[in-house]
Order: sequence, then C-alpha cells, then structure tokens
Amino acid sequence: MAIPSVSDREQKRKRIITLVLMAIFLMSASFFLIDRKDETIIVVSFPNGRTLETEVADTPEKLLFGLAFRETLPANSGMLYIFESTGQNHIWTRGYRFPVDMIWIDESHHIVGLKEHVAPCVEDVCPQYSSAPDAVRYAIQTEAGFIEREGVTVGLELKYTLRM
Repeated sequence: MAIPSVSDREQKRKRIITLVLMAIFLMSASFFLIDRKDETIIVVSFPNGRTLETEVADTPEKLLFGLAFRETLPANSGMLYIFESTGQNHIWTRGYRFPVDMIWIDESHHIVGLKEHVAPCVEDVCPQYSSAPDAVRYAIQTEAGFIEREGVTVGLELKYTLRM
C-alpha cells in the first residue's frame, strides 16, 4: 500500500477548501438574490378609510436605499420609514425610477408635513427632504398623486396595523 505524497495531500486539501468556499459563496449569493416574502408589512389607515400597505424600512440598507432601483410601485402601497429617534430625519430619491409623494409623521402618528410629486434624482449629489421645522419619527413614500387623490392633509392621525 502506497503512502500518499505531500503533493497529493496538498491537492486534496486545496480541493476541499475550494469546495467549501464555493458552497459559502453560493449560499451568500442566494441570500441576496431570493425574493423575500417575509418582509414586514404595516397597513396604514387614513381617517377617510383608505389603507396603504407599506413595506417597513427596518434595515440599514432599506433606510439608505428606500425605493431605489425598483421599476414601479404598486397602487396603494409604499415604504414606511421608522427612524431611530424623533428629529429632523431626511430621505432622498437617489436611484429612484419614478416620482413619489412623501408624508411626514410625528411620534403621535399625526401628519406634520407633505411633499408631492418628488422627482427621482439621477445626479451624484441629490437633495435631502425633511419635514423642517417639525420633528418626525416616521415617513411614508408612496406613488406620486396619492396625497392629492386621497385628500391627505397635515394634522390627520394615522393608524398602523401589522399584517401577519
């Protein structure tokens, strides 16, 4: 019986390491490429009875990118930003492919600011939008025209329901 040479053992070790690295790469790539259906959805209810299904920006990536790189935004849907603290929080439209309406909400769930038909930004430096001078805890981005169509005004109180 022949004893494996050092070069045979080294080649086998390299093959095992390569296979392990490929498996790790494939698992991490699939994590980023899969369509996650387990996203947190909060249904926002307006006083007129209209509801808006909002995806929650609950990760650093979603807080940074928001609706960027998406082709469309389904009707009666949006993105709900929940900021770490109440204050002058900002969002932008860098990388967006469609205009949005922005609704600024304070800690007591009352609308304190509105911005309609905010255009996508394709420049290197994009404007940041806020509810100045009011402090906010939440913001909603939804399809452009929603504010006007639904008669959304400053002062309305919103209700949030977690969709299970």
